[in-house]
Amino acid sequence: MDTPIKDFVENYAHSKIERLHMPGHKGVCELGFENLDITEIDGADCLNSANGIIKQSQENASRIFNAQTFYSTEGSSLSIRAMLFLALKNAKDKENAFILAGRNAHKSFLTALGLLDLKVKWLYPNDCDSYLSCNISPSLVEQTLKELKRLPIALYLTSPDYLGNILDIKGIKEVCKKYGVLLLIDNAHGSYLKFLPKSLHPIDLGADMCCDSAHKTLYALTGAGYLHLSKSLPKQLVSQTQSAMALFSSTSPSYLILQSLDLLNKQLSNGFKDSIKESISEIDKLKNKLIEKGFVLVGNEPLKITIDAKKYGYYGYQLNEYLLKAGICCEFYDKDFLVTMWTPRNSKSTIEKFKNALLSLERKPQITSLSPKLTTPIQKLSVRQALFSDSEIVSVDKAQGRIFADLAFSCPPAVPVVVCGEEINQSAIDCLKYYGIKNCLVIK
Repeated sequence: MDTPIKDFVENYAHSKIERLHMPGHKGVCELGFENLDITEIDGADCLNSANGIIKQSQENASRIFNAQTFYSTEGSSLSIRAMLFLALKNAKDKENAFILAGRNAHKSFLTALGLLDLKVKWLYPNDCDSYLSCNISPSLVEQTLKELKRLPIALYLTSPDYLGNILDIKGIKEVCKKYGVLLLIDNAHGSYLKFLPKSLHPIDLGADMCCDSAHKTLYALTGAGYLHLSKSLPKQLVSQTQSAMALFSSTSPSYLILQSLDLLNKQLSNGFKDSIKESISEIDKLKNKLIEKGFVLVGNEPLKITIDAKKYGYYGYQLNEYLLKAGICCEFYDKDFLVTMWTPRNSKSTIEKFKNALLSLERKPQITSLSPKLTTPIQKLSVRQALFSDSEIVSVDKAQGRIFADLAFSCPPAVPVVVCGEEINQSAIDCLKYYGIKNCLVIK
């Protein structure tokens, strides 16, 4: 597969042309890559109105993902905002529009709600052990849509979630199709699912739109992402996608990131499926060894290992400290879980090092304390109203009854315990304190 962006930039870097254009470093290498860092000069195309080398590269990606694929140099965050914009543009009754969403939505979803002034109705499954997970089933979606007086402009779900749980996208899509509701998926952690022996990528399972972060589980540079649209969507909606991306994005996209997306097409086309298959086989063996040792694993995502730390007698942050001393840096930890992410770029020696470290760790009595459960909070204001209200920082202990005015507390995981515009109740305070949050932003 050709790499038009990478080829153009390399040719330009090797030429002796004088750079009287941005960026200001003029291609002089101090970090080692400035000669490849260009801007939208003649021949380099324009990301938000692609008609040259970027368009050619996006067409390569579209063929790989069997979708209508657009690049993002601002991660999945940009694609999420564009998805919601397109769904709202598609709505017949924009004034009364709202979106149905799983409660474990990323902070970027909330920023989109605020920017678009879009209302949300949250889905709350009853069997989730963490605010990071939202086990939404087709039957729950059916029940909810059946009971609503008006239908949402779309259903928005996160799959896989941060802990590695994959939803039944195919079953959920059948319900959405029955009610004529668009299905949008935050697949930021699951771009590699396309390359399993049997694809579990949301587009292949029927989603209308989804975002992928190409840097999270593929080989692109940080900030590289995709917006995928189903080929079944109306052409009129697809034609507005570049404008939707431009509305929320910088006019100075990173050509370093674009080159990595361009090169990734070639990598994905040359034996990547075999690499994924082999890697999953090795990770499955590792998971089985950990289970035999007594570790309890969470989630069904093939290339993520999430450990329920308390059931082995430790808090998640204790496991992280232990592994860090062994020379291993993990993706995420809190009191309950330790999350690790794997790709074919992790060597067998890394797998052995991780395995040996955990298998040599003494098992302790299970920690039986449970994380507090968040009762359904009351939404007092829309996300937009709360965001633009005057606010102040108060101690969590003094926050009961106040209206939360922030988007989320941390990144990762950037999933809100309390949503902007909600009234902070005692269960919310218990949750915030459990996760070590001492202060919060509330409306004055």
